[in-house]
Amino acid sequence: MGKIKNTKNELKAQRDALKRFKRYLPTLLLKKQQLQIEVRQLEFKIDAKKDEERQARKDLAVWVRLFSEPLDLSPWLSVSKIERTSGNIAGVNIPVLQQVVFRRETPDLYATPAWVDEGLKTLEQLVRLRIERRILDEQLRLLADELRTTSQRVNLFEKVKIPESAENIRVIRIFLGDMDTAGVARAKIAKGKSLDKGVAA
Repeated sequence: MGKIKNTKNELKAQRDALKRFKRYLPTLLLKKQQLQIEVRQLEFKIDAKKDEERQARKDLAVWVRLFSEPLDLSPWLSVSKIERTSGNIAGVNIPVLQQVVFRRETPDLYATPAWVDEGLKTLEQLVRLRIERRILDEQLRLLADELRTTSQRVNLFEKVKIPESAENIRVIRIFLGDMDTAGVARAKIAKGKSLDKGVAA
């Protein structure tokens, strides 16, 4: 707690600060709750994407296991464009996936195994899921950072600023009250002395 002046102006400044802190605190608490909900939902979405990825890998493995030699599918499938926009959640700008555009080549039907078409479809799904998960991870990181900052602000207001301002107001009021009492006492003493002088004369 910094040094405060025991003046009426400081009392007004502290009252204004307390009013401001109490006005902003509900907004911060609301933002914190909203961010907590969004973070939880994103964690569920990320877990769901991981499950889908695991399933897609299993599906791909089933097709690949049909033939003994491993086959590189990348010549027939690649990502040509990832379209993203930005969204806003509780004042936080986050990336949002619009679409993933693939470049697809048709494999030679005579030179490749029969499962290649299905394998390419599964690989495309796997790549799309991985890109979706990366963007969800980025959203989660941004929202978690904002949640941490907002929680720190809530704690600062609740545990430091509001009690500090309330204590400052209490101390200044006591000081000003003591000064008023001392002023009244001095006035009575001065009045008493002047009356004594008047009686003595």
